[in-house]
This record gives sequence, structure tokens and C-alpha cells, in this order.
Amino acid sequence: MDGASLIHGGNLDAARRMFPEAPEPLIDLSTGINPIAYPIPHLSAHVFARLPLPAAVDRLRAVAARAYGAASAAHVVAAPGTQILLPMVAALVPAGRAAVLGPTYGEYIRVAALAGHAVIDVAHIGEIETTDVVFLANPNNPDGRIVAKETLIALTDRLRARNVILVVDEAFMDVGPPDASLAAEVARGNMIVLRSFGKFFGLAGLRLGFAIAGVEIAARLNALLGPWAVAGPAIAIAEAALADRSWAETARARLTVGAERLDRLLSRAGMEIVGGTPLFRLARTPLASAFFRQLGLAGTVVRRFPSQPTWLRFGLPADESEWRRLQAALALSEEAAPPPR
Repeated sequence: MDGASLIHGGNLDAARRMFPEAPEPLIDLSTGINPIAYPIPHLSAHVFARLPLPAAVDRLRAVAARAYGAASAAHVVAAPGTQILLPMVAALVPAGRAAVLGPTYGEYIRVAALAGHAVIDVAHIGEIETTDVVFLANPNNPDGRIVAKETLIALTDRLRARNVILVVDEAFMDVGPPDASLAAEVARGNMIVLRSFGKFFGLAGLRLGFAIAGVEIAARLNALLGPWAVAGPAIAIAEAALADRSWAETARARLTVGAERLDRLLSRAGMEIVGGTPLFRLARTPLASAFFRQLGLAGTVVRRFPSQPTWLRFGLPADESEWRRLQAALALSEEAAPPPR
């Protein structure tokens, strides 16, 4: 099987190589992306034909500051996805030691190592040793773990005495607890908050993300990115979406209902729900490998974890047809594998 190609979710090419006889269209539940995307507004042709103007980027940064709770646009960096920002952030400090609060998104370790850091993987905030940069996700991927805002502020204050940068990836904070974001706290100087646009708005293909940081760090990152880092269509769509509070509230409510429905479905299949967010659920079962294969053969792709062989992560189906296919595939899994003990 092409397991190495499925380290991250969303790789349907690899899924088709693994399950060449699976019925099409495949249902991709391997990511934590909103299955019902923000409706793309009408865009004039010049948005595609011309380089984006600095004024458009400034407007986007201002809208993002209001949406995410940053003090001003001067604290906001717009980039073609937070994936682009991760290695830049890791390289803001000289090569030294990086701590990653795990288990979590695997890219933190990779980009820290690329920046020359020796990486330590820690399981608890209290285990963070003397380091130069710290990475954590809040809410965490894949288990939805939340570190309290007060705990992270206190950690930031302790780290500042040693000039340590704390990087908090809030990719799923759009569906996180109210008032849990640290975007309003970045003036402390050694904190960088990352926000993903594509996940909550269901438009991952736009490749848009933001860093929120102290003014000095934000200026450094903007300078590193240079002009025209974000495409004109992404700027126009995101400016409308981030200002659309009504759509966001409706989406959060719908995702919460969907996550509860998914929990019930997975529980009936004998799985234990061990975490997640309204955008994805993490389930545990000793039959994870059998479920993964049977679901794949039925054309439903989920996320597995080689380091945690009893875990499976499920995104939300997009419509009733996908819900019915998932339910049928889970029923097949139950028939094909021994019952959970």
C-alpha cells in the first residue's frame, strides 16, 4: 500500500493507488476541511489578470485583524497558506532547540529540523525544556486538545525572559471555544499565532493563511514574503468571507450538529470517540486497520496514523448521499471484521 503518500490527508491520488477498484467519486473524509464551502462571490476578470494592489492586501489584513481579534492590521501577515509560514517562523531564531507539543501535526517537527533545530517532542506543557522556539496547535490536530488561554499566556511570559518564541497554530480555532484565541495577546512580543483560512471556509485550494504577531515580527515576515505573495482572487474571496459573520455563525452551528451525528455513527460501529473538533472526529478502535481498508474499498478515505495504529480521524460528510455511503461502509466493516472486544 502507498502508506507513505498518506502521511497527510487529502491525497486522493494515493488513495486511488491503494484502492484502485473503489467506487467513484471517492468521499474524502481524511481532512479537517469544512465540506460545505463558502459561496464564491462573482469576481471580475481583472482580479485574475492584474497583480494584486498593495491597497487590496492592506484591506485583507484589516479584515483579518477584525475577524481574528488582532489589535490592528500591522500585526497581520497574509501568506499563501500557513504551510508557507511554518518554515519562515522556524527560521526566525538561530538554529538551536525546538520543542513540539505532541502528538500533533507532523510538519512542526519537519520544518523545525529544516531550520537546523534539534527537536524534542513533549507530551505536556510542563515538560518544555530550555528551547529557542516552541510549536503547538490549539485546538490540537488530531485530538482537539485545548490548552487554556491563561496557561499559554503564562508560558509566553516565562519564555520571553529567555527570548523564546511560542508559535500557536490556531488552524481550527474558528470552531474552537469562544475567546480562546491568543490573537489579541501577540503584542507580548514573543508569540506568533497562525490562522488557516481554507479549513473553516472550505476553500483550502485558495492557499491562504495568516500569521498574527507583534508588529516587529509581522514586519519581518511580510518583508520575507515580498510583494504579491497572495493571489488576487484569494484576496477578494477572503475579504468577503472574513467579514461575513452570518455565514460563519450558521456554519459553526451546522458543523456542531454534523460532528454530533458523526460521533453517534462511529459509536454504533464500535469505535470510541477520543477527541476532535466540529471539523473532525478522532476515534479509537483495535480494528482501525480493518476499518481503514474496508472504508477505502468502499470509496471512503479516512486518516490513519502509523504511530497510533488504533486511531482513525474522520472529517464530516458533505451531504446526505455521503452520509449514507459512510454508514453503509461502516456496516460492511462490521461484517468483515471481528466485533470489537
